[in-house]
Amino acid sequence: MSQERPGPHSVLPSRCDHYELISHSGSHSDSRHTPRPTTVLFANFSLPLSIVDPKEHPAVAVESTYVMIKPDGVARGLVGEVIGRLERKNLTLTKMRMLTIDETLARRHYAEHTERPFFPELLAFITRGPVVAMEWTGDDAVVVARTLMGATNPVEALPGTIRGDLATIITENIVHGSDSLESAARELGIFFN
Repeated sequence: MSQERPGPHSVLPSRCDHYELISHSGSHSDSRHTPRPTTVLFANFSLPLSIVDPKEHPAVAVESTYVMIKPDGVARGLVGEVIGRLERKNLTLTKMRMLTIDETLARRHYAEHTERPFFPELLAFITRGPVVAMEWTGDDAVVVARTLMGATNPVEALPGTIRGDLATIITENIVHGSDSLESAARELGIFFN
């Protein structure tokens, strides 16, 4: 492990399957600055990114929600863009992992869609490459994240939303987000337990 340097840090995987701490560029003399990396490079591993412990701030009503960057978003290099947009909405990234979803996990995650005509296409798409699974916390996290994502169909998504700005077709719409606290609890359980 390299020697830790002062200032904000990100954890980056090295080629030897160990992790090095490296400093972000910029001024670190402002003690009011809270380090919040906007991008994280990683391999296929789980990385807890607890930045703020909600238990230390009981006056804030904090929700957790599940957000997944789908294979098209990962392939197009939009991971940092999506994370940055969520951070700018005052949500906090608390868990993150990159994985390739197999058919069993995909069927479990999308169980409510099994009888829909688009299900085979959805399975083929979601299992074709890596995804980034994330837990985000903050005030009204479910609503904030879903609103930021925009309508499922990019044609109907408003400008300024992730799908409105970045998605091209309904089947490859970059992100998935929990639609309720119950869904968030279920999906977080699937991907982080």
